[in-house]
Amino acid sequence: MKLTKEKVFPIIISALKEDIGSGDITSSVLFEKDISILAHIIAKEECVLAGMDIARWVFDAVDEKIAFTALCKDGDRVKKGKRIMSVKGSAKNILAAERTVLNFLGHLSGVATFTAEFVNEVKGTAAKIYDTRKTIPGLRELEKYAVVMGGGFNYRIGLWDEIMIKDNHLEVMGLKAVGKSIAAFKNRGYKNIEVEVGNIAEFKEALEAGADIIMLDNMKPEDIKKAVKLRKGLKIILEASGGIGLENIKKTAKAGVDRISIGKITHSAPSIDFSMEM
Repeated sequence: MKLTKEKVFPIIISALKEDIGSGDITSSVLFEKDISILAHIIAKEECVLAGMDIARWVFDAVDEKIAFTALCKDGDRVKKGKRIMSVKGSAKNILAAERTVLNFLGHLSGVATFTAEFVNEVKGTAAKIYDTRKTIPGLRELEKYAVVMGGGFNYRIGLWDEIMIKDNHLEVMGLKAVGKSIAAFKNRGYKNIEVEVGNIAEFKEALEAGADIIMLDNMKPEDIKKAVKLRKGLKIILEASGGIGLENIKKTAKAGVDRISIGKITHSAPSIDFSMEM
């Protein structure tokens, strides 16, 4: 996933309005005469970096004359104390942009770092780490970008770009809904049809109906292994989801699934601490 300034700029402007409002009253009083400063942003803990372009665009939005120098790039693993960027220009404007820059860097690097932890846990298996739609409203594309920086993969951006037949769809449709729901899309020529199943009976029905991707939701490891055996020889992607954390993901990956979707890499990622020093 690639972020563009045009796509991200409205999010940046909204964040700056939230923080600056009608103006920084502290700086306006203390700095009656503005001065030029050199500042560095430093990682205060080891992390996988994400959000460098966004930081630059925040400074640009506040003051295009601020000179920005990147000392690292997104996807880099940086150590505690590492300078990741330098900026030079108006003290008032750099300080006005500071908190918004640090907030974006902290959250997105947190997502990238947390994702990298899950990616590391499944090394040596065929499983890949995927994100979900469990994101902060308005920040989905930024968070999904950060997932990629951490070595993960994106599934659908929203309801509009991929088919996912979930348990609530099946509940509304009633009994024998798995095969019926898949057939509804097959008959219209759709491809890459994913369906969520919660037990082996539903899994067998999804197999027979010709699902392209089957999500094994909150299924026990022994049932996941059964599903993998039943899938043998078929070009069907198996995805595990639900109740999976760092403590048990390796066991799920070794069961033989192709991918594991983790909501917590976006909705529960701890923020990374960055600071600005003059």
